[in-house]
Amino acid sequence: MPVFGSWLDRRQFLQTTGAAGLMLAGGGTAFAQGARAETLLVVQELGPNSLDMQGVGSNQTVNGVAWNCYDRLMTYGTKTLPDGTPSYDREVLAPELAASWQIASDGMSCTFKLRRDATFHDGTPVTARDVKWSFDRSVSVGGFPTFQMSAGSLEKREQFVAVDDHTFRVDFVRKDKLLMFNLAVVVPFVINSELARKNATEADPWALAWLKQNEAGGGAYRVESWKPGSETILTRFDAWKSGPLPKIRRIIARDVPSPGTRRAMLERGDADLSTGFPPKDFDQMIKEGKVRVTGVPIPNALWYLALNTAKPPFDNAKLRQAIAWAVPYDDIQASAFFGRANPMHGGPATAEKPVWPQPFPYRTDLAKAKALMAEAGFANGLDTTLSLDVGTGTVGEPTAVLIQESLAKIGVRAAIDKIPGANWRTTLNRKELPLVLNRFSGWLDYPEYYFYWNLHGNNSIFNISAYRNPEMDKLIDRARFTEDKVEYAKAVTDFITLCMQEVPIVPLNQPIHDVATQKSVGGYQFWFHREPDFRQFTKS
Repeated sequence: MPVFGSWLDRRQFLQTTGAAGLMLAGGGTAFAQGARAETLLVVQELGPNSLDMQGVGSNQTVNGVAWNCYDRLMTYGTKTLPDGTPSYDREVLAPELAASWQIASDGMSCTFKLRRDATFHDGTPVTARDVKWSFDRSVSVGGFPTFQMSAGSLEKREQFVAVDDHTFRVDFVRKDKLLMFNLAVVVPFVINSELARKNATEADPWALAWLKQNEAGGGAYRVESWKPGSETILTRFDAWKSGPLPKIRRIIARDVPSPGTRRAMLERGDADLSTGFPPKDFDQMIKEGKVRVTGVPIPNALWYLALNTAKPPFDNAKLRQAIAWAVPYDDIQASAFFGRANPMHGGPATAEKPVWPQPFPYRTDLAKAKALMAEAGFANGLDTTLSLDVGTGTVGEPTAVLIQESLAKIGVRAAIDKIPGANWRTTLNRKELPLVLNRFSGWLDYPEYYFYWNLHGNNSIFNISAYRNPEMDKLIDRARFTEDKVEYAKAVTDFITLCMQEVPIVPLNQPIHDVATQKSVGGYQFWFHREPDFRQFTKS
């Protein structure tokens, strides 16, 4: 990948996107006016490593491909946040591929009526058989997609019934208030099953290999071309029927790893949208005002320090509490995040409201930390390692260094262990790391959803603290399935309070998702998956 630093390199970059109508003008750059108004040029740190987000090892950017190129039965409604930013609405479901739906009187199934005019990108009509095959796939491929489906009690193929060509039914194994909302997240997208099956094999019945390299959707955009590590181009599917036709005809997404280069391209007007800059850059861009920066606290998200509760020394609750009192929260906020995060420390001793995230009672108090170290039997300190994902190093490394320095003051000598992003999830799943700096965000914005993923004893995917407590499991399950609002609120405040006391994780802050755009670009909406929904964008 060349660095687009010189005029010549920039000219070569623009020439490679000639199909979008780019031209040079007056020493700067501009699209030919008609094409520029209908083309969005995105520069991103890392593009998709697959076209199938249900595939093994798919990265964050693949979620955006799935969201824009495939339909789901339903999507979320939208609302306006207090600062004026348009956002998805976690409480409202809206039609997408399904024109309507009806929950049975006994509350144990939901029947969906599909749009009769919907087609896939190759012109094949969408039928309930495609929905059935797609849902069967999502609960069968394993890994994150299957676990995500189970988080809403979508667990087995027998639950999914193609009643006729345009009627699809989901049978419930239990009443789960997250089930319907789980149908509108990224995972249960609808695939052209006839096309996928033609490219499946006996060893690969779900066409994982083929769909990794090929898109088979019917969404508002289709993949025109994909060059891994370089460029992804999406074009509008003009026959899309599941919503208003997008204003933007073409998306050109270039992979430009250098944040400095991406920032320069935005500020020169050579790109329309980018994200993933260091917090310091976003702070500067907001103050300078050359581009528009939109920042939204990510719902149900935390940067946190995970402690391995299953192995010495951090199987000791008093030691975990000592660590929580020793973390330099304010320094992390100022020096690593430059204020682009909401602090999660210095709260009350117990959870007072059934909301998540909320501040834990800990703050930096080295005297308390040292006293707890002694009570835990570690008056002379200990040696350990603090691991982080190299891919999050922009904020992860300064955060880890600050934690390392502060822990050393109470006798905890922590060597920093930088793990390559490609090995991160595999390493975490072994549950062997003593201290881990991590970030997690839950697509469904409910406390019990976050805790189910991260702190339930039956969860082996994201419970990197290896935390097992039957009382915690009982409280999480009660919150997930009770229909009594009072019982729900008590279960949630109880499991958050238990987490404050047991400290399997030490919350640091709630991250803010920042996106930088040209001022001529409108229509940005914040979504739980944090990828741009190109269907909403406009350009003046």
